[in-house]
Amino acid sequence: MKIHIVKDNIEGAELGYSIIKEALENKSLNVFGLATGSTPISFYDRLTASDLDFTDVVSVNLDEYIGIGADHDQSYHYFMNEHLFAKKPFKVNHLPNGLETDAQKECDRYDAIIASNPIDIQILGIGENGHIGFNEPGASFDSTTEKVSLTESTIQANSRNFDSIDDVPRFAYSMGIKSIMSAKKIILFAYGEKKADAIKGMIEDTPTTDLPASALQNHQDVIVIVDEAAASKLTK
Repeated sequence: MKIHIVKDNIEGAELGYSIIKEALENKSLNVFGLATGSTPISFYDRLTASDLDFTDVVSVNLDEYIGIGADHDQSYHYFMNEHLFAKKPFKVNHLPNGLETDAQKECDRYDAIIASNPIDIQILGIGENGHIGFNEPGASFDSTTEKVSLTESTIQANSRNFDSIDDVPRFAYSMGIKSIMSAKKIILFAYGEKKADAIKGMIEDTPTTDLPASALQNHQDVIVIVDEAAASKLTK
């Protein structure tokens, strides 16, 4: 892992932008793995403010809630359109279908998409409990796309985006850890003191399914971009 400690999310976004710009110039970014949540918003803002061209790039998103459609204002389809796709068109955008009720069918479909579109660079955030995508503690390192049950802590964290906690979906489709690890390069962003324990465990502790992001220690090319607060518990 390469660890970059930055001043804030704006400096982090600038660093992420420079990596993507170089990859596009080198023609080494053909498939771009994308994440949602508040963490990558500053990074997407930097991309949309630039003159970078993604019209020859395929995007593949990490996850989507089950039970809400693409036009729902809290769906990840909607999020990506608002923060990136409407401003920076891609060749094609792939996201799980949250309205597909046959979980096996949808997981097989998405695994086939990933197999046909090997991810060059995958963007990640990290949850306070160390989840990546919706791979919660206990998720197998060998998992591919799955229907996952969200933990209470994740439901609580995501409830800020809904009118009521009762409106937060309880399930999602998510790339598995094996799928994430198949990306050639991974860029993980984390900001704030609440992420400090997860970042320490991800980087310094023995890999364990109790902290899904610790699987990234076994990847050959991971760039971690964190602010001082998120890095505050690192000892190495």
